[in-house]
Amino acid sequence: MDNGIRNNRIREWTSNEGASGYLTIDLGAIRRNYEKLSAAVSPAKAAAVVKADSYGLGATKIAPVLLSAGCRHFFVAHFCEAIEISPHLSDEARIFVLNGLQPGNETPAAEADIIPVLNSMEQLRRWSATARAIHRRLPAVLQFDTGMSRLGFPPEERSFLVEELRSNQDLDILFIMSHLASADDEDSQQNGDQLSEMRRIAEEFPAFGVCFANSGGVFLSNEYHGVLARPGIALYGGTPNNGGSNPMEPVVSLDVAVIQTRTVPAGARVGYGATFVTKTETRLATIAAGYADGLPRSLSDSGAVYYNGVRLPIVGRVSMDSITIDVSALPAGTLSLGSLVEVIGPNQTLEMLAADAGTISYEILTSLGHRYRRQYR
Repeated sequence: MDNGIRNNRIREWTSNEGASGYLTIDLGAIRRNYEKLSAAVSPAKAAAVVKADSYGLGATKIAPVLLSAGCRHFFVAHFCEAIEISPHLSDEARIFVLNGLQPGNETPAAEADIIPVLNSMEQLRRWSATARAIHRRLPAVLQFDTGMSRLGFPPEERSFLVEELRSNQDLDILFIMSHLASADDEDSQQNGDQLSEMRRIAEEFPAFGVCFANSGGVFLSNEYHGVLARPGIALYGGTPNNGGSNPMEPVVSLDVAVIQTRTVPAGARVGYGATFVTKTETRLATIAAGYADGLPRSLSDSGAVYYNGVRLPIVGRVSMDSITIDVSALPAGTLSLGSLVEVIGPNQTLEMLAADAGTISYEILTSLGHRYRRQYR
């Protein structure tokens, strides 16, 4: 589709829905990314991390696509997320809660066949007590801290856990797991340190398979794969590591509408705080998205958008609902009310936008607001 037809169609969609931006989410690309990750970890299985509403892109839309691609293991962060996606999956699917369960959620989780990742003795004992109360053995996963100091059983509790499991008839431990802290950096010494620690844990708990690799870990080596890998950002087109080209297919594109254009003289102050002052006569456009829509304030005076491959720098501070761009590089009259500029797309990747904002692709994706018209294809 040429740019003119595309802009006419998108303008029609946004005006019909009252939206001023258009977020495209390519479900086919997500499926192909999952298939690529699955092939990379074979003969291990690949799970899917669909926490935070599938990184902001819509878990109830995306989880069924992953299920149809063969995924049977789905990870969320909170119990409420598990309840939300459960009706959209088949009985074959297993849903795991990475943060474990808050007190009071154990019985509802057991009734809904939601599986907690147990991070502490307290969580383990509460889940065991629930199993006894409902007279049913309950599945669980054990998470260990291998050097991230965030979640999981710490090293000093492992001997107690070994003893606890010897007499525990209440739980069915499906596998053990940990989380890589620096897998996006292939050269990080921490990767090898965590792998060595995970091997020691596997020797202490030999009855259970290992789930270890995240998106970056998938591409480290097969030593990190275990029996189950659990990619997240790579599914959604984010680069799994910081070196080289991104092996994943892009999933999102974002176009935002112009609200107004104007020509200002040299010396004009632009935006809050007058952080940008024009040096010459300048043509400006204001577009209809800001930090309330997931475009960080840190893009002020540093980021850019594109139109027909032409870079249009952001000038002045990013506002809550709008951003001002310098469009002097385009012929006069090119942009008008309703014209769409590319924020994420062929000319500007998710990583490029994140780098300009001084953040990571995860934060951009999970912050994209719901004022955009979302089109799933």
